[in-house]
Amino acid sequence: MDIHILTLFPNTFRGVFEESIIKRAQEKGLVKIFLHDLRQFGLGKHKVTDDAPYGGGAGMIMQIEPIYAAIKKINKNNRKKKIKSRTILLTPQGEVLNEKKSKKLAKESSLVLICGHYKGLDERIRLNLIDEEISVGDYVLSGGEIAAMTVVDTVVRLIPKVVGNKESIKLDSFYQNILEGPLYTRPAEFEGMKVPDILLSGNHEEISKWRRKEALRRTYLKRPELLDTIKLNKEDKQMLKEIKKE
Repeated sequence: MDIHILTLFPNTFRGVFEESIIKRAQEKGLVKIFLHDLRQFGLGKHKVTDDAPYGGGAGMIMQIEPIYAAIKKINKNNRKKKIKSRTILLTPQGEVLNEKKSKKLAKESSLVLICGHYKGLDERIRLNLIDEEISVGDYVLSGGEIAAMTVVDTVVRLIPKVVGNKESIKLDSFYQNILEGPLYTRPAEFEGMKVPDILLSGNHEEISKWRRKEALRRTYLKRPELLDTIKLNKEDKQMLKEIKKE
C-alpha cells in the first residue's frame, strides 16, 4: 500500500513513522509512506498556501491550488503504477473512524490523506478533490496531522503480514466490535495480587472460554451498546445471562 500525506508540517510525522509496527511495515515493503510538503506547491516567490477568507472573518484558509497540484502529481505517478488512490480529508465533519472503516481502508492500494490547518480549507477542496471525509473524534485538534497518524496506525496494522500473529489482531478491542478482556503476564503473584488460576491451569479450552466471557463482561459493563452490533452465538448469550446475574 502507498500512503500519501499532504501537510504543511511534514516533520511532525518523522518520529512516529520511524518506530514500532509502522517502521517494520515499511522495512518489509508492505507499505510506503510519502510525506508531501504543501509549501513545495505554494504560490509565488514565498510559496503561499493560505489566504484570508472571502467575506471577512478571523483566521486563514488553506488554498485549493497547492492541494490540487499535490494530488495531480500523485495521480500522475499512480497512473504509471496502474493504481488509484482514495483521497481522504481529515475533518471533524467526517465519518467517525472505527475498526470497520479501518478494515475497508486497509484493502486500498493507495490512500491520500489531506491534513487541514489554520481556520480550515477552501470548500472547493471538499466538493471536488476528495472521495470521503474522516473524523477521529468529536473534539478539536490544531490540525489534521495527529488525525492522519491515527488513520495510518490503525490501517497499517491491518495490512496482511504487518502483524506477525493474526490471532493477536483478532483479539484486539473493536476488531470484532467487542472490548478485549483482561491480560496478565509474569509474575503469577506480585505484592499479594494474583493472576486468575484459570490462566495457569494449562487447559486451553477453558482459558479460551474464560477470555471470551471476560471480554463480554467488559463490553457489557463499559460499552453495552456494542453488543447490539455483533452476532452472538448460543454460548455467548448464555455467558451474558450469567454475567448479568453475577
